[in-house]
Amino acid sequence: MARQQTVAAQFVDLLRQSGVQRVYGVVGDSLNPVVDAIRRTEGISWIQVRHEETAAFAAGAEAQLTGRLAACAGSCGPGNLHLINGLYDAHRSMAPVLALASHIPSTEIGTGFFQETHPDQLFRECSHYCELISHPGQMPRVLQTAIQHAVGRGGVGVVALPGDIASQPAPERAEEHALVTTRPSVRPGDAEIDRLAEMVDAARRVTLFCGSGTAGAHQEVMDFAAKVHAPVGHALRGKEWIQYDNPYDVGMSGLLGYGAAYEATHECDLLILLGTDFPYNAFLPDNKDGVRIVQVDVRPEHLGRRSQLDLAVWGDVRETLRCLTPRIRRKSDRTFLDRMLKKHADALENVVGAYTRKVEKHTPIHPEYVASVLDEEAADDAVFTVDTGMCNVWAARYLTPNGRRRVIGSFTHGSMANALPQAIGAQFLDPHRQTVAMCGDGGFTMLMGDFLTLVQYDLPVKIVLFDNGSLGMVELEMLVAGLPAHGTGYRNPDFAEIARAAGAHGVRVEKPKQLRGALRDAFRHKGPALVHVLTDPNALSIPPKIKAEMVTGFALSAGRMVLDGGVGRMLQMARSNLRNIPRP
Repeated sequence: MARQQTVAAQFVDLLRQSGVQRVYGVVGDSLNPVVDAIRRTEGISWIQVRHEETAAFAAGAEAQLTGRLAACAGSCGPGNLHLINGLYDAHRSMAPVLALASHIPSTEIGTGFFQETHPDQLFRECSHYCELISHPGQMPRVLQTAIQHAVGRGGVGVVALPGDIASQPAPERAEEHALVTTRPSVRPGDAEIDRLAEMVDAARRVTLFCGSGTAGAHQEVMDFAAKVHAPVGHALRGKEWIQYDNPYDVGMSGLLGYGAAYEATHECDLLILLGTDFPYNAFLPDNKDGVRIVQVDVRPEHLGRRSQLDLAVWGDVRETLRCLTPRIRRKSDRTFLDRMLKKHADALENVVGAYTRKVEKHTPIHPEYVASVLDEEAADDAVFTVDTGMCNVWAARYLTPNGRRRVIGSFTHGSMANALPQAIGAQFLDPHRQTVAMCGDGGFTMLMGDFLTLVQYDLPVKIVLFDNGSLGMVELEMLVAGLPAHGTGYRNPDFAEIARAAGAHGVRVEKPKQLRGALRDAFRHKGPALVHVLTDPNALSIPPKIKAEMVTGFALSAGRMVLDGGVGRMLQMARSNLRNIPRP
């Protein structure tokens, strides 16, 4: 007689039916029934990491790259608590992730038992759904509901499961329902489309500002911009989706910004925010600037929470523009667009010299030079994962999007140490696609133990380690606040030696002339590799537009040691776009 399926086996089987191929985590006694069920189930694998935070980041990266459900797990108490930072990042990135928080024995809950926490309460803020299974009869409905929340709403679903419940028999005739594994398109109502069309037709100067919600809508954005001669700026999370093949590009706004995006958003009379929850409202116009603002977003809770809107449009960007563009009149005056394109090119011309003059002789190495060479040497379809801090700056300004590359970071949650674990998830997803982790020395050392995960699974992740011996972005923040840098310095080892001791390829780069060859050798290496680059600790960054309230306490003399731009191959794009301006 066949043995009745356990709750753990049913749990794993349902994950597999939902498209989950891997569960990232660290084993523990309360997880044993689930891990054993994974061992016995075809089509799904247990991925052993060294820290549960890595597990959550890896699952989040996989979900961001595919748009499909990914999964992670932590054992009771301290084990699943380690998931929380990576789950916050996945949730705020709208990445569909199912997290299993295993629990102490069900009969001991509420008694102060060894390792007792309350995961059904702890994860509520970083999830759409978080519930405890306290009886086998709740399966599979609770897990199905968690999956539906994660996929349908874009974010995290958490199931807390005691180990003793996991090992019990599942209900013989458990009621299962069809699983939703993809999200639908959301089209605005005709009234909103008609009102938006009226506003576009009435405006003389229209600017588009794009975020990650423009994913899959590149052509629709370009068609709309062409019809109304609109400059197109972007936030950091919109860069990979909107900047390539874009003759209307005016750069990026915000703390990492460059080019003419700031001017384009302030000098228009209609600003349309497309799929962005851009958090820095100091860089956006307000009512005093005389700019009317429209926001289009698939998440209604995002509408109007950053700017006072003249119109809120609930819908995804692609469907909204497909409905809108045929209804608007073609504009003939492109004076505003041409002026912004010229201003954008001029802005990039003015800053590029600082990073191209004698950089091949400068030591410590300019980090901008490292990012620029990396951009040139990396594959056209590479996946980049980017640590928070100064690596965000170099990625924003030097990585060139082309519609095939991907750039993943903790761009909304802003966590340290995300690049290495996210690279693990990206590389497991496709072992043959080049995956590059741009790590800062602070971020890398925080979760450095999971470099061993790369070695254990022979994952060919390439780590480019920017070592400036400090928390560079924090030092900048201290300067902005008028404070001397304190508590930001690191005394670092030779990370290349550590990599080699672990069984990976490792090389240390101290001179610019060594860099290109070191990167090429790392990319040719079939397994994991680390390129440890000593970079200039004085290479800092400030936004292209500075107001007093943004930089209170920042001495003007400090500007001489602060690099205020650097744009890599984006200058070539800006020069090329100038050729689109009609000549009289």
